[in-house]
Amino acid sequence: MSTTSYLIEADGGSRGNPGPAGYGAVVMDAADRQVLAEAAEAIGVATNNVAEYRGLIAGLTSVLDLGGDGAMVEVRMDSKLVIEQMAGRWKVKNEGLRPLAIEAQALARRLRVTGWTWIPRERNKHADRLANEAMDAAAKGLVWKAGGSAVPSAGPLVGSAPQAGPSVGRGAVPEAGPSVGERGAPAPKGGAQTDLLDLSAPTASLVTRQAAKGTGWGPATRVATSLLLLRHGETPLSAERRFSGLGDAELTPNGLAQAGAAARRLAAPPYRIDVIVSSPLKRARQTAEAVARLVGVEVEVDEGLRETDFGAWEGRTFTEIQREWPDELAAWLADPTVAPPGGESFEQVARRVEQTRDRLVERYEGRTVLAVSHVTPIKTLLRLALLAPPDALYRMHLDLACLSLIDFYADGPAVVKAFNDISHLR
Repeated sequence: MSTTSYLIEADGGSRGNPGPAGYGAVVMDAADRQVLAEAAEAIGVATNNVAEYRGLIAGLTSVLDLGGDGAMVEVRMDSKLVIEQMAGRWKVKNEGLRPLAIEAQALARRLRVTGWTWIPRERNKHADRLANEAMDAAAKGLVWKAGGSAVPSAGPLVGSAPQAGPSVGRGAVPEAGPSVGERGAPAPKGGAQTDLLDLSAPTASLVTRQAAKGTGWGPATRVATSLLLLRHGETPLSAERRFSGLGDAELTPNGLAQAGAAARRLAAPPYRIDVIVSSPLKRARQTAEAVARLVGVEVEVDEGLRETDFGAWEGRTFTEIQREWPDELAAWLADPTVAPPGGESFEQVARRVEQTRDRLVERYEGRTVLAVSHVTPIKTLLRLALLAPPDALYRMHLDLACLSLIDFYADGPAVVKAFNDISHLR
């Protein structure tokens, strides 16, 4: 156990909230404020709060590297939100911040944290400067390095990904609580600095130490995991506007043509499909296989992507159901927890789909995954990404063979980049 007492000052910010974001953290000897470690990183598109948590995590990680488990440390930040949440006085309400808060709490439990202290921004200049320099680099697509300098990046800025159709959003609802402000102005550039290792790619988390401590870097920031969502093509049931759940209808000739059009689009730049995952139902598998033949990727089947079980309503039209089950239909339309007779509620579907999403994002981190599925699972994935309530399902429309796109960031919110794009069918 270390006998040194440490002091962390950390900060983070975003140009746009969300926008190009970065964090900074400095670790000092608490006795004489000698700088022992610095960390800073441009983290792509994120919110202020995400960047601030990332700064805290970098500072805690650096203290563990320096002093090991049980090291004594005080944490100071100008983010009232992060300090109050880490001290346990405020709840973490934003689902996008919850994983970061859990990670920070796990690191803090390995240390002896003597205090979570809020300080004014003017007393957090060192960390603020590092965060601003990282953001300056992020905004220009450059690799950040100490001293406020930057070099051209070897690839896209962390967090970027090809878009499929029009963008419909770039962030999540900010965490409730006091405003932390936007880090819009450049920070002062004065003061002696330790040079950081200049890496050639912008995905590295750069950390420096004094010569006696050595030089190294932490784990690389993970790029977005892109989930392309493709609805299957037309079937006889969809052509007649009948409820189509677990019934295993095949594609019509028009549906096969729709699948082929989607395949040609996805086989061309800017797309690069790494993984294809399909619902087990035949109409989805046929659509997925059309893409697989052109992009050269095998189709994996995932039960979690199947359509809702509509029970007794399978194969019926809306009019037929309204005539035979008027009360049950009214209840189903009014409440996502209500299931069709013998079927599955939208709430049950959401739990299944959420588990499937988490599994895919973890398994295929940093890759582009094409998920071929159905109306309800795709709507549910979009709803969850937007932090929308269950009733939002009734306010979405998805065409046959449409494409949607969600990017998932390990250090921030999911970002919906396209919705119901059918330009390939025109």
